[in-house]
Amino acid sequence: MTDFASSYLGRLRAAVGSRLLLVPGMRIVVERGDGAILLQLRSDYRLWGLPGGVPDEGEGADETVIRETLEETGIEVVDPKPFGFACDPAHEVWTYPNGDQCHYFTLLYAARRFTGAVIAGNEESLKVGWFPPDDLPPLLPVMRRTLDAYALYRATGVFQMI
Repeated sequence: MTDFASSYLGRLRAAVGSRLLLVPGMRIVVERGDGAILLQLRSDYRLWGLPGGVPDEGEGADETVIRETLEETGIEVVDPKPFGFACDPAHEVWTYPNGDQCHYFTLLYAARRFTGAVIAGNEESLKVGWFPPDDLPPLLPVMRRTLDAYALYRATGVFQMI
């Protein structure tokens, strides 16, 4: 794992400060065979969310979502598939606790196949766990929107634009 300061986004932040950046991102719904969803208790907001992140230089979207999921949860997803795209500024503009602002343009993925076991926690994830969709912990609102879009995709097969 690259430390933030030496990452592409970290170097960009050093140059532009906290001002709003337009950022590509990936987010994933990992679903276990019993329907439980993999969530992480995020260290930045101290709320639960889905794994995801931004690409490193030279990295494609599939590679990014696989790497980020592994780093944040200990799970390596197999054959993740896009099911939607999120870019609505009302939901995808985030102001972090340190004041940094990002407008994310997020490709939404889903995976039902994976290897590995969840980790206890790390710098990005205070906790990681599986939750039934009808009994989720307190989520970041954008994560609830993603799960709702995933449910609609599963019901209709239609790519979701949120």
